[in-house]
Amino acid sequence: MGSVNSVCAFATVSLVVDSASIQAYAELTDDFNPIHIDPVFAATTPMGGVIAHGTMSICLIWQMLQKNLGADVFKSPTLDVRFLKPVREGEVLTAGGSPNASAPGLFDVWVRGTDGGDRIVGTLRLPENAPAALIERADK
Repeated sequence: MGSVNSVCAFATVSLVVDSASIQAYAELTDDFNPIHIDPVFAATTPMGGVIAHGTMSICLIWQMLQKNLGADVFKSPTLDVRFLKPVREGEVLTAGGSPNASAPGLFDVWVRGTDGGDRIVGTLRLPENAPAALIERADK
């Protein structure tokens, strides 16, 4: 994955991950796995406590991309990410990214925690038939 270019970096979006947001996400997705919503159960697992749904962090990437590139970003992109570290209740997540200098329509994306460490890293590739205006807007 390429490095983030601070000159061309996208505007970031953030989310406070608290029990209310985790519960709301569980209800939205119908994912009531106790690792996400039951502190007593979660404490007995290798995670040692409640962790947020991984897809909650992915949604933050999509919000950041929409904020920077508009709704056209949702027309058949390819998102390739790696989950590096679980997200804990009480963290503030920040999603950001930047154009990757190696190819038009390729972007480095990330989600970072309160400590500044990566929780998710990856790339987004726009399809070859993406509107030219989207690619131009993204590469600025």
